[in-house]
Amino acid sequence: MKFKLFGNLAYDLRRNKALMAMVLPVVAYLLVFAYAPMVGAVIAFKSYNFTSGIFGSPWVGFNNFRFFFISGKAWQVTKNTVLYNVAFIATQNVLEITVAIFLSEISHRYFKKITQGAMFLPNFISWVVVGAIAYNLFSYDFGFINNVLTSLNAPKIDVYTTAKYWPHIFVFLSAWKHVGYGSIVYLAAITGISSEIYESAALDGANEWQKIRYITLPGIQSTFFVLLILAIGNIFRGNFDMFYQLVGNNGLLYNATDVIDTYVFRSLLTTYEFGMSSAIGLYQSVLCFVTLIITNAIIHRVSPENALY
Repeated sequence: MKFKLFGNLAYDLRRNKALMAMVLPVVAYLLVFAYAPMVGAVIAFKSYNFTSGIFGSPWVGFNNFRFFFISGKAWQVTKNTVLYNVAFIATQNVLEITVAIFLSEISHRYFKKITQGAMFLPNFISWVVVGAIAYNLFSYDFGFINNVLTSLNAPKIDVYTTAKYWPHIFVFLSAWKHVGYGSIVYLAAITGISSEIYESAALDGANEWQKIRYITLPGIQSTFFVLLILAIGNIFRGNFDMFYQLVGNNGLLYNATDVIDTYVFRSLLTTYEFGMSSAIGLYQSVLCFVTLIITNAIIHRVSPENALY
């Protein structure tokens, strides 16, 4: 079996030289920037110092992981990361599918392109800029929202010292920034559905809602499952740019806004413990990998044709 496998690979290489040459830069990129750095994961088990380097630093076993779990922050930041990502996945997938269906139903070409372009634009705005926009909206002293409330003789809202507002703000801003881009993937999947199916349904008397329910939604099902698996595979990773640029080092909001990524960043800046930061990162990666495997296995059992493998 082993020799047969390598024999088939050699045969494919000879037969598809052009295709293999095209994919070679991607393979090289992954090897250099994705797989080679995995060697550095050994730092998680060492007391790293610059003098001895990665491989010369003394081993400390699982002490770096132990420090993270006894710090009292492990459960909190993990819970925040998972709950935020669940909210992002649920909200954005529903909105992306809805927007894609609406765009596919628009018959006016120029209006459709203008609408799609306007929704796609926020994807190119940096989170630094979004953070500045949010501050100008929510600032207690001169924010737009508080100025409106003052003009209406209503009490001001101190957003930057009240943690309960931030889950809603994060979900809204994340959707605003990413739904336009994500809807394009679903729109492409809808475009790939044969128009003859819709024509046949119309001849049978189906209305627009019935076409969407029985043709469009089943037609994008495979795309939905692939994107869902990939999203769940990153459910233990927080969007560092978003959380840090919107909240920064505001300790009053950490309980509700701190995720694994921001916690690692601050830990590295305050303690310079590379081993502990690497241990948390490895813990995060292992959880993502296990979650991806489990999710794909569940989908493979329920709907094998929609699984990744």
